[in-house]
Amino acid sequence: MRLYSLLFCTTFLLIVSCKTEPTKTAEQQRWETHAQNTTIIRDDFGVPHIYGKTDADAVFGLLYAQSEDDFNRVEQNYIWATGRLAEVEGEKAIYSDVRAKLYMTQEEAIANYERSPEWLKKLCVAFADGINYYLETHPEVTPRVITHFEPWMPMYFSEGSIGGDIERVSTKKIAAMYESGMEIPKALEVAMMQEQEMQEPQGSNGIAISGKLTKSGNPLLLINPHTSFYFRGEVHVVSEEGLNAYGAVTWGQFFVYQGFNEKTGWMHTSTYTDVIDEFVETVEEDHNGNLVYRYGDEMKPVEQYDMTIRYKDGVEMKEKVIPAYRTHHGPITHMKNGKWVASALMWEPVNALKQSYIRSKQDGYKGFREMMDIRTNSSNNTVYADAEGNIAYFHGNYIPKRDTSFDYTQPIDGSNPKTDWQGLHTVDETIMLLNPENGWLQNCNSTPFTAALAYSPKKEDYPNYMSIDRENFRGIHAIELLKEGKDYTLESLIDLGYDSYLPAFEALIPGLVEAYDKIDRTKKTGAYIEILRNWDYRTSTTSTAMTLAHYYGTAYFKNGKRPEQKLSTMNLLSYFGKESPLEERMEIFTNVITQLEADFGRVLIPWGEVNRFQRINGDIRQPFNDDLPSTPVGLASGRWGALAAYGERYNNGTKKIYGTRGNSFVAVVEFGDKVKAKTSLAGGQSGNPDSPHFDDQINPYVNGEFKEVAFYKEDVLKRAKKTYHPGEK
Repeated sequence: MRLYSLLFCTTFLLIVSCKTEPTKTAEQQRWETHAQNTTIIRDDFGVPHIYGKTDADAVFGLLYAQSEDDFNRVEQNYIWATGRLAEVEGEKAIYSDVRAKLYMTQEEAIANYERSPEWLKKLCVAFADGINYYLETHPEVTPRVITHFEPWMPMYFSEGSIGGDIERVSTKKIAAMYESGMEIPKALEVAMMQEQEMQEPQGSNGIAISGKLTKSGNPLLLINPHTSFYFRGEVHVVSEEGLNAYGAVTWGQFFVYQGFNEKTGWMHTSTYTDVIDEFVETVEEDHNGNLVYRYGDEMKPVEQYDMTIRYKDGVEMKEKVIPAYRTHHGPITHMKNGKWVASALMWEPVNALKQSYIRSKQDGYKGFREMMDIRTNSSNNTVYADAEGNIAYFHGNYIPKRDTSFDYTQPIDGSNPKTDWQGLHTVDETIMLLNPENGWLQNCNSTPFTAALAYSPKKEDYPNYMSIDRENFRGIHAIELLKEGKDYTLESLIDLGYDSYLPAFEALIPGLVEAYDKIDRTKKTGAYIEILRNWDYRTSTTSTAMTLAHYYGTAYFKNGKRPEQKLSTMNLLSYFGKESPLEERMEIFTNVITQLEADFGRVLIPWGEVNRFQRINGDIRQPFNDDLPSTPVGLASGRWGALAAYGERYNNGTKKIYGTRGNSFVAVVEFGDKVKAKTSLAGGQSGNPDSPHFDDQINPYVNGEFKEVAFYKEDVLKRAKKTYHPGEK
């Protein structure tokens, strides 16, 4: 018995001693290596400064930090981009997913990843590892859809601003074609255009000023994107392989999209250059019943595949199989006069991702200019400045060559080979500007032909399709301020970017005063007209004229009778101010008075009482509520020419106006022996209401008070509030 016991104990000890920890997967080993090589330092505003041994380590830490700040938005961007939105939002989002899958299937995304250069693959793997390690170390976080991120996912999100060109392809037109084989009615198309016109404008401001106009002799750059609030976080990402970039990153990106390093700075504005064309295809069945389309003298096969769209229906998940069609021009997206139409746009995810990352590591104009030769920055213009003293402007970057005998502003005949794109214009052939004599340049989504006044590019030197020659009130505003400026500093550039003058109302309001003087002159409207007559067209929290003007201008956009010819927003407002019927002007203004009385019990209301900033929770769409606390805002919509744009795109039925779009991340940068910068961020760095950085920047944001950037390590350490490796609590 004793011998048996001895044998049993010996066997048990051998089993126990031989027992080892479970073997770690290659993924888990990568996580641990990256985490050991990566340090995150959070400063006094919660901005993450990520330091990695390699670029891949830095990317790993960057995505981990983004997930800490707002995993909800990181996941949302990939739910949208990969065509899985209907799994969250239900049937209404099906054709958003169809659009995504028309342009790239998962299999194509994987193939693009596989053919990427090794350095880019490493960054894509590090991207996925950073998010997956966050989920592994935060089991309390439950993803809505994506439980494991993959290295091919950045192929969907490569050009910089999520959406970009693809968002200009109408999901309503796709739905009409794929649901019922129809084109949308003309009346609906007009209504869609008017609805878009009513929304707070998209776009941004970029201004570069050479050293000859600055107090220090160093170039300055204003980085002023207008996006939906909380669309981008503020980050600083550094590696021992030469990466040291600071700026705004759209949630889920692994490169700084708009920002600067020690030597160069880059700002993107939406270009609206014609880089999307619609080709009308002549499609029929061949003798075998296969779909073919005419191209010159030949019939080419229509590419076909099935898209399986999963969508939420109550508590159930259902599936819908939809056939997809493509020609060599691109996916079939809608119908025109009974024919299929293919929409062609830039879709080179590998090169676009390469360009977006390489851009952030340039140390001078030569390298930056060579990077632009990749030519995949299709949806944006670029405003540039550097420590060498250069300022530059690139109007678009991906411009297809076309036969100018065809009108590409309209759908064109895809069966004619002459209508095909003929490659891309070189960067030197596109609209550019380098170091103009006046010492400044600007773009506010406006025409490039006034970018530097007399020193601007000349319209006659370029094909008509290379730019829309369309000015806007923000562009006019910027030019008027810049043409008289000198001795600029970071602080005076901030003041310029927040100038309170609104040129749109100088075009609109005198027409209302004229109508009153000629056909009304009643006591009911007289007192309010006098306030507008004596207004200096500047916005502030205390201005009652601003409230009257905003509601009047908004109502005119909605209810004013438009002329037969289509006008730009700026020209339309000018028309309403000078050429519209006097009776119409007074009728709209009288209705505004009635609306203000009904909504607020009085007409003369300071703008700050109506125009508010409210951040309630981490939801992507905020549940605004007039009964909850909010902050007065003196800023105004970009539609009126406000450089510091602040406007709404939804209001949840509230009476007050709550900002949802406009100034979000803003930076001013000075390039000298050492880079200096100040930034502003809407709300705060974190999407978590329990974080002190959820709303700590609201008051500075609305008051135009910028914080100093800690760029150099010694400054980061002085302001460090938390230092840790990813995975540490």
